Amino acid sequence: MAAVTSTAKCQLHSPNPKSSSFSQTRYGLINFRKTHLGFQHKIHTEWAPGRLALASVEGSRGCVGRLVPLPPAMQRGREVRCTAEGIETGLLGVGGRAAAAQEEGFMVPERFKVVALMACVMALCNADRVVMSVAVVPLAAKYGWSNAFLGVVQSSFLWGYIFSSVIGGALVDKYGGKRVIAWGAALWSLATLLTPWAANHSTVALLAVRAFFGLAEGVALPSMNTLLSRWFPCHERATAVGLSMGGFHLGNVVGLMLTPLAMSSIGISGPFILFASLGLLWLTMWLFRVTNDPQQSNSITKAELRLIQAGKSDAPTVKAKLPPIQLLLSKMPTWAIIVANITNNWGYFVLLSWMPVYFKTVFNVNLKQAAWFSAVPWATMAVSGYVAGAVSDFLIKAGYSITFVRKVMQSIGFIGPGLSLLCLNFAKTPEVAAIMITIALSFSSFSQAGFLLNMQDIAPQYAGFLHGISNSCGTMAAIVSTIGTGFFVQWLGSFQAFLTLTAFLYFISAIFWNLFATGERVF
Repeated sequence: MAAVTSTAKCQLHSPNPKSSSFSQTRYGLINFRKTHLGFQHKIHTEWAPGRLALASVEGSRGCVGRLVPLPPAMQRGREVRCTAEGIETGLLGVGGRAAAAQEEGFMVPERFKVVALMACVMALCNADRVVMSVAVVPLAAKYGWSNAFLGVVQSSFLWGYIFSSVIGGALVDKYGGKRVIAWGAALWSLATLLTPWAANHSTVALLAVRAFFGLAEGVALPSMNTLLSRWFPCHERATAVGLSMGGFHLGNVVGLMLTPLAMSSIGISGPFILFASLGLLWLTMWLFRVTNDPQQSNSITKAELRLIQAGKSDAPTVKAKLPPIQLLLSKMPTWAIIVANITNNWGYFVLLSWMPVYFKTVFNVNLKQAAWFSAVPWATMAVSGYVAGAVSDFLIKAGYSITFVRKVMQSIGFIGPGLSLLCLNFAKTPEVAAIMITIALSFSSFSQAGFLLNMQDIAPQYAGFLHGISNSCGTMAAIVSTIGTGFFVQWLGSFQAFLTLTAFLYFISAIFWNLFATGERVF
């Protein structure tokens, strides 16, 4: 926990002289056994005639401060009352202190460590996906795959992903995000390692391994959403999700940049081995540093724990044996989330899976150049996602309703990409196309402060399961869009028709969201 230097305000009062600690001497020692802040203080005060000369506060939890001189009218008092200011602040400030902070210097809050490790695993999660998006180009050339079949290979990841979203969400609600995402990372790293072997063995083996890979990765987003909601107060949650999803999008950049380099120096198997090894390395740090809930952590300070608990607006929840599926699906706010997830995944996976192919097909750039053009939009998306989260938290702290903030963020996340994709149809150079895609993805990242957070708003008790339901529907849409793009390109010889269709889906979903979404708790 970060060290905090707080200024103590001390005021003198006039109690019964018999109760005064200073009635017999000019130098006094007062021991406060416990304050309302939970600290044990020793306050040493040196009195001089008519003034308070020196004071220091030493607490068992590292509270250090000073006493300020008092106005003359109050200098005859006998009793000292101290209050501390500035103990806790927000996500980008300090959140409390520990005794070790005074002895060892700056101490990073535990929730910062949690979100940092979460951002790392989300980066690996997406990097492992992107490896195949780049490697599929030489594989298609090697095995003579058509554009239509290439879409099938790209979508095979989603075959497993669609099933694990619901199951993974229910498991997260029951066992917590730590264990579920740990198992997921271990299994998808194994699948990544086996992918080049499967490609050399047979097409069926490749499709099976990619489906298993998707099955393991389906637990990532529900785990992230639920774990961060436990570790961060309401007014920091959007920023925490923005940071984690920033890692997710940077995973695209890392994957797109390193994969061509690794393939050119080692071979097709190079990037798969690299990212699988990084996944196992992350796992060793995660298992020993993170808990499902801050109350279970042995490293968190009491001040930080109080900050987190004080910032929770959710009413206490009681775990049910089975999530009420019919009840969840009977409310329109649930369908607003499902429709938003469908549209978001439709557009996202079209760009994720086909961007390198798009630049190579439309502008005839080589694989390394295509990777560079494809990487720039994801880098900016990581930054804009954090900005969206920070703006969202700022608006909520400024007094705007959660419903209003979620609707504004999601509207930007749909209307912005829709307009950008329409403009992409008129791009004549790869540079202009990269700019349009960058703008589209930058606006799309505002969805992270929209529907992605809205699950915790309306159903904190069943957020993981609701995430699984909506993500499964979104995954089905991603399968259709990924395969559909291949058929459209092969049929019409152009990406324009599918980009236009995707843009209109964005506009329709924005209207639906604003009609039926809410930030109030429904379940």
